[in-house]
Amino acid sequence: MADRFLMCAPHHFEVAYVINPWMEGNIARCRSDAATTQWNALAAMIGEVAHVETIAPAAGVPDLVFTANAGLVLGDRFVLSRFRHPERQKEEPHFARWFDEHGFKVLTLPPEMSFEGAGDALLDRQRPLLWMGHGHRTHASCEPLLEQFLDIEVEPLQLVNDRFYHLDTCFCPLEGGYLMYYPAAFDAASQARIAAHVPVARRIAVADEDAFDFACNAVNSGRNVFLNRASDALVGELQLRGFVVRQTGLSEFMKAGGSAKCLTLKLNEERWPLRQVA
Repeated sequence: MADRFLMCAPHHFEVAYVINPWMEGNIARCRSDAATTQWNALAAMIGEVAHVETIAPAAGVPDLVFTANAGLVLGDRFVLSRFRHPERQKEEPHFARWFDEHGFKVLTLPPEMSFEGAGDALLDRQRPLLWMGHGHRTHASCEPLLEQFLDIEVEPLQLVNDRFYHLDTCFCPLEGGYLMYYPAAFDAASQARIAAHVPVARRIAVADEDAFDFACNAVNSGRNVFLNRASDALVGELQLRGFVVRQTGLSEFMKAGGSAKCLTLKLNEERWPLRQVA
C-alpha cells in the first residue's frame, strides 16, 4: 500500500514573526512565487511514490504549510498539537477539523502542556517505539500521556541547540531500522539512549554541513529519501544502505526553519508490529 502524506499549499506562507533562529532577519523576505515552485516540486516528487492529500490553506496562519506540526498519527488516532507559541496556536482548530472530518479519533493534551506533533515525535521504523524530542517546544511531561494515548513506549531525547528546535530537524528514522541524525543536537544522555537502541551499523551521523542544510529533515517513503540538499558523502552513505536520495531545493521554507519533513505529515502510520529488520 502506498504511503499517504498531508501537505498544505503555501498560498499564505510568509515569515511574519520570529519564533526560531532561522526566522531572524527573514521577516517579509520570502518570495511567494519561489515558495510555490519549490512546494510544487516537492509534492510532485513525493507524488511519484505516494499519495499526497491536502488541507486548505488559510489566511493568518502562515505556518499551516508545515503540516508535520499538526499532531501525531498512529493508526486511526491523532494527537493534536498544543503549540508553545501563540502565533501558531491558531493552526490547531484547522488541523482538528480536518482530522475529525477524515475519520481520525482526535485526542487532545491539556492546554498547558506544549506538544508539537510529528515535529517532535517520530516513530521508530524497526520497533514499537516513539522518539520524543523536548527542550525547546515540546514539554518532557508529555511522555506518559503519549504512552497512554497511543499504547507505545516513548523514549525522550533532550534537544540542546536552538537551531534544531524540533526533533525532526536533526533526527530521521528510516525504513529498515536505520537512523540519520545529528549527534551535536542532543545532550550526552540522549546520545547514549540513541546508541542503546540503534546499533552503530544502522546509525548515519551527519556532518555539520548536512545538518545545517536540514538533510535530517527528510521524508522517507519506502527506500526513497526526499530532502533539501545532501553532500556527496551523505548521499553515498544512504545509497550504500539501499536508499534512493531525491534532492529538491527548499530555500524559501528554510527561511522559516522548515524543510521537506516539516512540509509533510505521514497519515498511514500503522499499528504495531511493523516488519522486522532482516
